[in-house]
Amino acid sequence: MRKAQAKKLPLAPDGRFNDKLVTRFINNLMWDGKKSTAITIFYDAVDKVSKITNEDGYEVWKKALTNITPAVEVRSRRIGGSTFQIPTEVRADRKVSLSIKWMIRYSRERNGRTMADKLANEIVAASKGEGASYKKKEDIHRMAEANKAFSHFKV
Repeated sequence: MRKAQAKKLPLAPDGRFNDKLVTRFINNLMWDGKKSTAITIFYDAVDKVSKITNEDGYEVWKKALTNITPAVEVRSRRIGGSTFQIPTEVRADRKVSLSIKWMIRYSRERNGRTMADKLANEIVAASKGEGASYKKKEDIHRMAEANKAFSHFKV
């Protein structure tokens, strides 16, 4: 294990919305270091969202992210030869990280022509409380609720 925790590098805000969260999303969306491609995909998706919903695409994206942000999760803990799923609160940094990863993962699995189309559709679905990424959050919350009896094993 490390002696000291690695320092978090400060992120530069993106050019269009001047938001560090957008930069973080784009960095997660990026493949093979192709950041300009990831930027194009994200901005195209936001534009398509604004066309679909007739609202500000950026605001819809932020709403979608908050809709799929988990509050609790289950962690495995071995106690006396048995493994228990123990519900725990999610750290603030991990909440954002999970929601970003889920949105990107499930938009990649969607049907559509381009990644921008897939991402736009997933953003619209998540903002309405639908879609695979929203379902993932609900499943995790349901699992935590089902294992509430083991919450006294918390670390």
